Amino acid sequence: MATEHVDVLIVGAGLSGIGAACHLRQRCPDRSFTILEARGAIGGTWDLFRYPGVRSDSDMFTLGYSFSPWKEAKAIADGDSIREYVRRTAREFRVDSAIRFHHKVIAAEWSRAAARWTVTAERTTADVVETVTLTCSFLYVCSGYYRYDKGFTPPFDGVDDFEGPVVHPQHWPEDLDYTGKRVVVIGSGATAITLVPAMARAAEHVTMVQRSPSYVLTLPGKDIIADKLIGKVPPRVLFPALRWKNVLTAMLLFQLSRRIPKAMKALLRKGILAQVPAGYDVDTHFAPRYDPWDQRMCFVPDGDLFTSLRSGRASIVTGAIDRFTRRGLRMASGEELAADVIVTATGLNVLAMGGMSLTVDGEPVDLGDTIAYKGMMLSGVPNFALTIGYTNASWTLKADLVAGYVCRLLNHMREHGYQSVTPELTDPEVDTVPLIDLKSGYVLRSLDKLPKQGPVAPWRLYQNYPMDVLLMRRGPLTDDVRFERVRTTAPF
Repeated sequence: MATEHVDVLIVGAGLSGIGAACHLRQRCPDRSFTILEARGAIGGTWDLFRYPGVRSDSDMFTLGYSFSPWKEAKAIADGDSIREYVRRTAREFRVDSAIRFHHKVIAAEWSRAAARWTVTAERTTADVVETVTLTCSFLYVCSGYYRYDKGFTPPFDGVDDFEGPVVHPQHWPEDLDYTGKRVVVIGSGATAITLVPAMARAAEHVTMVQRSPSYVLTLPGKDIIADKLIGKVPPRVLFPALRWKNVLTAMLLFQLSRRIPKAMKALLRKGILAQVPAGYDVDTHFAPRYDPWDQRMCFVPDGDLFTSLRSGRASIVTGAIDRFTRRGLRMASGEELAADVIVTATGLNVLAMGGMSLTVDGEPVDLGDTIAYKGMMLSGVPNFALTIGYTNASWTLKADLVAGYVCRLLNHMREHGYQSVTPELTDPEVDTVPLIDLKSGYVLRSLDKLPKQGPVAPWRLYQNYPMDVLLMRRGPLTDDVRFERVRTTAPF
């Protein structure tokens, strides 16, 4: 039996994968495509994470798709709303029928002679795992860079001594009842700052334990301008304007943080002082040791974290943990924290491309040795793209640009009769820096597993949306790439 072949194989049915498929449906209608999804549902991160209060950490006018705008005034949306938005978009653009669930891609091998990828996946059906093989002309990985089956938890002494449940947010038990109980949340990032006010509504008390603080900024949960203008201004005018308003606002915040960090620290501190209880030790609990945006900033919709602190239903303890005990935690300071439930919101593990391996003409590809071309292709790897979103703005802003560029590229290849395209460095000894410029723990732990970037475009990722709009939508398709006519059959 002949192996099934598709023009484009998309890996992942999350926010990026569904967006990529919708772009292909609209802009490359003559291309066949299939989406392979390791899990059993659409939504990716927004289907996986089910912990209390899970929500976006970007506004929905930029996290939503450009071709299917978010149409509610609620700017910081809950996980259920985002998941349904992704699913609804998949139905509206008729890409849901192209998804094959429970297909985990294991490996992909490129053959220059055939100008195609051979992709191996594991299909799970009723606990039976079988190997399936497909071929494709273009491989498009939209699986993000987090490991879905296991979050990061550092080693803690005495974990087995604790008599209550220890839960990681990535694997939240549906039957966990914390009503009226004492909860300790370990962590200081976006997940912890989301969990604390959400759990405080039902718990007796929630204590957030952080080794060191993060920068926190309160934003309105509802976009005031959107709330006033939705229904009054034509959608084709309003939603692009809202998107650009929020893009430019986020860029301004980021640039000010990088250029005048002392002033931004003072401004953020002033905002926190206005929301915490009188006499609160802001310099201990809300003064990070790094500059703003060296790590991703945490946004608090409508100040819900501070509402919990003022009410007394939540508190923060900053310092090192000595060990778990039978009844809770003991801090290095000697302070004992009583707990019935402990949540380890301690981060995520990086797993580039969902853990799949790449081979090009029999040679294994080490991602750490590759350099990213326009933040989306890899040096020396033909007919391949991956989506890595922005670290200082919405993930989808970059995902949309990548999808649009892939469509431009495929149409260019069809028009000129090419079967393959490969990014090639003119100077293989070029100086490189990490692809992701954050100093977050999950990034620093995984730098050797991720592609690098070069000093200048098209090998540099600038984390600048307007600049990337010009590069990806209007820039040349032929810079630093090699196109080939490999076969004598119809062009790809």
